[in-house]
Amino acid sequence: MSTTVRLRHLAQINPGTPAFNNLKGDDELTFLPMEAVWPDNRLDISQRRTKKEVSTGYTRFQDGDILVPKITPTFEAGRSVLIKGLLGGLGTGTTELHVVRPGKEIDPKFLLYVANTHNFLKLGEAQMYGVAGQQRVPDSFLRDLPVRLPSLEEQRRIVSFLDTEIARIDSLSRLRTTQIRMLAERLDAERDSLFGGSSGDTATPLMHLTDPYRPIVYGIVQAGPEHPDGVPYIKTGDLKNLHPRSLSRTSPEIHRQFRRAAVHPGDLVMAMRASIGAVAIVPPELPEANLTQGTARIAAAKNVCTEWLYNALQTRRVQEQCDLRAVGSTFRTLNIWDLRRVVLWVPHDRKQTEIVAQFRIVESQNSGLANYAQHQIALLSERRQALITSAINGQFDVTTASGRNVTEGVAV
Repeated sequence: MSTTVRLRHLAQINPGTPAFNNLKGDDELTFLPMEAVWPDNRLDISQRRTKKEVSTGYTRFQDGDILVPKITPTFEAGRSVLIKGLLGGLGTGTTELHVVRPGKEIDPKFLLYVANTHNFLKLGEAQMYGVAGQQRVPDSFLRDLPVRLPSLEEQRRIVSFLDTEIARIDSLSRLRTTQIRMLAERLDAERDSLFGGSSGDTATPLMHLTDPYRPIVYGIVQAGPEHPDGVPYIKTGDLKNLHPRSLSRTSPEIHRQFRRAAVHPGDLVMAMRASIGAVAIVPPELPEANLTQGTARIAAAKNVCTEWLYNALQTRRVQEQCDLRAVGSTFRTLNIWDLRRVVLWVPHDRKQTEIVAQFRIVESQNSGLANYAQHQIALLSERRQALITSAINGQFDVTTASGRNVTEGVAV
């Protein structure tokens, strides 16, 4: 038998933490920024702060509390955690956390599983308030949340069942993640083999492989305020997604001042700061754009295959040169003079296209396997949440349930 009880009768929502007041100003305790809040062994409790550093403006919690992210998209990602192992049993962290302190009638791990059910996440998402991109779950959602409450004995049976089955699902998911990483490593090795140079290739500085009328240059020094109807410009952080809608925009006047750095579809853009050496091809849907000072335009010469150059720049042989030529310690930068002198090993133009065609076959096979593994991870994630939701909602008897079918439909 079970009853349905509002969460406020089973746990304290955002309670005080009296033990914090007993600390001295120089006493250290665990500190959790949002990026450290992850379920399971991904939780990072290594950071420390003194009491006087976090005495105001931070969320306080203690061992045994459940931390529920309140802001989008972290809440929807199911990143609630049951906290333990804190320094001295106490911690502080970002204000974007709700603290739920379980009472005697509910098992803490059972309550954590409640916070990972489909209905919990969807109900919370529906009650978010605030502007787009900064929406938050109100504490009233937690206080008024109806919780199915079986006996403590039954709660612990459900927890034991879920711990076993979720561990099995997570193990399969980790195997697929490892497979994706190994496929990426295999593709990098194949790229090094095909584009890293061989006997008969000519060692050539990059500046001799580019269009003489469009030399390697960096772009806008100061982009100015965002100009919604202006010209898009590319920053180092944009190289994974060069779609126009994802880019910042500068005024037409600033763009005209730096027109020398304008990029065309098919040009290459390389990061000169931060992720030095990252490279992307400008897509056709970006007919007009500029760059920041942290990126450089590379326009291939007529006798150089752009796709060959794109891959050759990503080889270990070239990336190591970029790293060696970069200057600075905490904020490393590769300057244009050094980039122009990076050496590539160049086959004749017909051989370039043959190498590209050969690599495309490997890349396609690799992509197919990686997509399949990613699909399996998505299926496992769906099965994981469905299993938690069904068990917490009492839709089957965990004492008679078999774990043999929890990954049905997922290849292993």
